[in-house]
Amino acid sequence: MDVFEAIQKRKSVRSYKPTPVPVDVLWRVLEAARLAPSAGSVQPWHFIVVMDPDKRRKIARGCRFGRFLAESPVVIVACGNQKASPRWYAIDTCIAVENLVLAATGEGLGTC
Repeated sequence: MDVFEAIQKRKSVRSYKPTPVPVDVLWRVLEAARLAPSAGSVQPWHFIVVMDPDKRRKIARGCRFGRFLAESPVVIVACGNQKASPRWYAIDTCIAVENLVLAATGEGLGTC
């Protein structure tokens, strides 16, 4: 799937199959996020990959509108580093997440 097709097909998914995400697919999606541009090439983000079902349920319980996260086979938590880039960390992290979401769509994964 090309990038424009991924942009057109991307949608928010809140119901997931229990099928595990293959590790090589997960790495490609994370690599797409890593390659995102950032102010001054600081890349003020890191990602926490949560595959443990109990931890995913705990994350879902802590989200007002994210209860569906408990069903997903993996949760990727994006963390912006304000100390690394005080003015741009939030925008730069969002750009990285958009890369991740589009890559996931291209891999046939649903995201929200």
